Amino acid sequence: MEHAGDEDSKMNKINAKKLLKRNKLYDAAYELFTTKGMTETVIEDIAKKAGVAKGTFYLYFKDKYDILNKIIYRKSVTVLKQAMDATESKVKAENAGMIDGVLFFIDYLIAYFKSNKKMLRLIHKNLSWGLYRKILADSDDLLEVKGMLQRLTDEYRTGGVNNDVIEKNMYIIIELVSSICYSSIILEEPYTIDEIKPTLYKTIRKILSK
Repeated sequence: MEHAGDEDSKMNKINAKKLLKRNKLYDAAYELFTTKGMTETVIEDIAKKAGVAKGTFYLYFKDKYDILNKIIYRKSVTVLKQAMDATESKVKAENAGMIDGVLFFIDYLIAYFKSNKKMLRLIHKNLSWGLYRKILADSDDLLEVKGMLQRLTDEYRTGGVNNDVIEKNMYIIIELVSSICYSSIILEEPYTIDEIKPTLYKTIRKILSK
């Protein structure tokens, strides 16, 4: 007769195996998407690289677009959390204000993507207005980032800036940083990221100072 503890142990092992397979699929898909490209990658490739049967893929994902979207979200959350941790440490160390904090945050992302171009190619479309709205709406994965954005908007309101202006300014900054990162880091045109960064930061500071 099996005891409850034995059943729990079995379930834990089963769940651990499922998690391992899912993570192998994530890793395989990420590697293929960033080397072969989305169009050239098929589900058979992902399953083979992960060392699982093709049918196993469908236990976790609907299709390759489903796993791509989940990879993008997972990677985005990881990068933004790291950027937030680094920003909070620097703000405390330098007793910096909110605008400097935003620039620290952006500077971390730029430095990160300079060293991780594969990831930037994959997730740059997700570093957009849509992600900002998702963070503010319901993302429990990015509470720290949500907190920073909330503090920034509160500071704006204290200065008499209305919600419409706040939202438009955030939209401009997010889309500006996203497009410049891709053009200047991946394409290196019309300027490299190091060439354009001083102008970018001056522009953001002006936007946030209004």
